[in-house]
Amino acid sequence: MSARARVYLRLGRVSNLPTVWTNVLCGMALSGSGLRALEVALVGFAASLMYVGGMFLNDAFDREIDARERPERPIPSGFVSAREVFAVGYGLLGAGVLLVGGHAFVANRGMAPAVASALLAGAIVLYDAWHKGNPLSPALMGVCRVLVYVTAALAAGGQLGSAVIGGAVALLFYLIGLTAIAKQENLLAVRSLWALGFMAVPFLATIGAPLTGMMGTVAYGALAGCVIHAIRLLRGTRKDRIPRAVVTLIAGISLLDAVLIAKSGAPGAVGAAALAMVGFPLTLMMQRVVRGT
Repeated sequence: MSARARVYLRLGRVSNLPTVWTNVLCGMALSGSGLRALEVALVGFAASLMYVGGMFLNDAFDREIDARERPERPIPSGFVSAREVFAVGYGLLGAGVLLVGGHAFVANRGMAPAVASALLAGAIVLYDAWHKGNPLSPALMGVCRVLVYVTAALAAGGQLGSAVIGGAVALLFYLIGLTAIAKQENLLAVRSLWALGFMAVPFLATIGAPLTGMMGTVAYGALAGCVIHAIRLLRGTRKDRIPRAVVTLIAGISLLDAVLIAKSGAPGAVGAAALAMVGFPLTLMMQRVVRGT
């Protein structure tokens, strides 16, 4: 692999892509449209382009801060120019929007999928440009993932019904909780309990999952185990406890997707939930090759 390819993989945080794929799978499953392999793959590819583009822009916008705090990052270390990273980032975002819009046109799905993907691209740029020092950045990051659900649901010809909305709320609070927990120095302190409160919402929203059968029980238990493990890491004394907890919770996004799919009871939900669960170990494995943060 060339040095430039390694830099691009690092900039794109490609190890987290399985969580994007399971977001697409979940959004389509919750929409009630049914799951079609080629459609999942196409929209998953478009969402992947947009995720990687967003990660490129994240580094581009943060280049001055990284020069002070993380000089080993690709831009401040001189491996790649900010101009190139901006160009690639915006190019990938645009390609993702065009791919979703083109699919919607061919499949006669109207303008809604293209509009949703454009909103997703806008939210990504807004987050990248305004996440430092912004108290609302965790919510904004969550909105980006929620819009993946919305884009996938509409691209599949489904409806933004209660299942999609409920799943979006669970995902939003999970991501806010993920960010909040990682910032707490002492999770046992009273002032830190609000962070755990955010993380509790997804479990309350999906509490019926174990009642849907074995897959719902397994997925719900796996998600609970993931969060408990991350909290135990944060309560420990290891110097790398925060990054280890964060990458674990990032991988846990796939487990939440699996729980939501299982709870939906949609046709093919068992197989789709099992596939989504694979995203958890796959993300952790890929993070060993390319850092996820």
